[in-house]
Amino acid sequence: MSDARSSEPGRTGPTVLVVNPGSDVYGSDLQMAQSVAAMTGVGWRVVVVVPSDGALAPRLRELGAETMVVDYPVLRRSNASLPGVVSMAADAIGALPRMRSVIRQVQPALVYVNTVTLPWWLLAARVAHVPAVCHVHEAEIKEHRLVRLALNAPLHLATALVLVSRSALEAMRTVAPRLERKAHVVLNCVPEPPHVSEPHSARKRVRLVVVGRLSPRKAPHVALEATALLRRRGREVELELCGSGLDVHRGYMAALRERAAEPELAGAVHFSGYTSPIWPSLADADILVAPSLGESFGLAVVEAQMASRPVVATAVQGHCETVRDGETGLLVPVNDAEAMAGAIQRLMDDRDLALTITEAGRRSAVANFSVERYRADLVAVLRKYARQRPVGESGLTLA
Repeated sequence: MSDARSSEPGRTGPTVLVVNPGSDVYGSDLQMAQSVAAMTGVGWRVVVVVPSDGALAPRLRELGAETMVVDYPVLRRSNASLPGVVSMAADAIGALPRMRSVIRQVQPALVYVNTVTLPWWLLAARVAHVPAVCHVHEAEIKEHRLVRLALNAPLHLATALVLVSRSALEAMRTVAPRLERKAHVVLNCVPEPPHVSEPHSARKRVRLVVVGRLSPRKAPHVALEATALLRRRGREVELELCGSGLDVHRGYMAALRERAAEPELAGAVHFSGYTSPIWPSLADADILVAPSLGESFGLAVVEAQMASRPVVATAVQGHCETVRDGETGLLVPVNDAEAMAGAIQRLMDDRDLALTITEAGRRSAVANFSVERYRADLVAVLRKYARQRPVGESGLTLA
């Protein structure tokens, strides 16, 4: 266990212990950073715990948070088997003393658990008699009902829930309707780019971009196949994949590279790895493609809309909240490279449609997903649950 490092040790207000499943800087991690900024922005002390060091910690310290590295298990899809569940449960039981030790050390007024992948922190907070809020980013509707029940069951331990979208609320309601009474929907936010570049005028080669993990769930292979279809039709298109994968995705990533090296795609697919900030890649792109098999929100879609780039996205629950088909983007069925290629070609051939969608998408993103709205809404929810203590008991007062 590493000690918390504070960039602003003189903060007043309640202490919030934030727990995150990783040290990467992807969708839920970026949203958690916005949550941290919301809390530090009103003078609260924030201590963020992660299971390993990485790119996330420096960003959090820049926002005025303290960081700790503590070894604890994280629920992954690879654990979705009986041996995996048994092994994970054993690891969690072994880690509970460390979690309780962190809570005793930090003395938080609230434990904020980012995503449902850390249910044991809800248990640790309950045992320590500290209120816990879980920020639910997941909206699983295609998983087996038993899996969905298992994911939602630990949420009964939470004092309150923050859900990133109405899709996430509906997915939870279908298997755990009693949780709705403690749920608050706070729509995600996306910061505006420092500069919004004009859409490119018609150029010979159209550049597509996919932003997200290189994983089967995010399905960049569908974008690869759509690109191949377009090239077979004589369309000059290229594809940039902005993202990396976890160790469990090594085989999948190798398959992506092998497909990209085949003659019809050779030289037209670029693997940029994890890309931050994403704005230069979006500025260089003509169309964002979002081929995911499931999303509770879909951060990349709104980023593209903020950056004035048209979007072709799968018609999954989260995308349907941020894209109105034919108005602020184009929606296509999942796992359908033919439909995706058709939608891309439609935007390539109809510049007026592409421009109309781009302008409407940006207006929608700015109106609905601003940082200021998110921070105010989140702090309003957290204020309701942060435990208030006499100053003499912990030196903390509620701001």
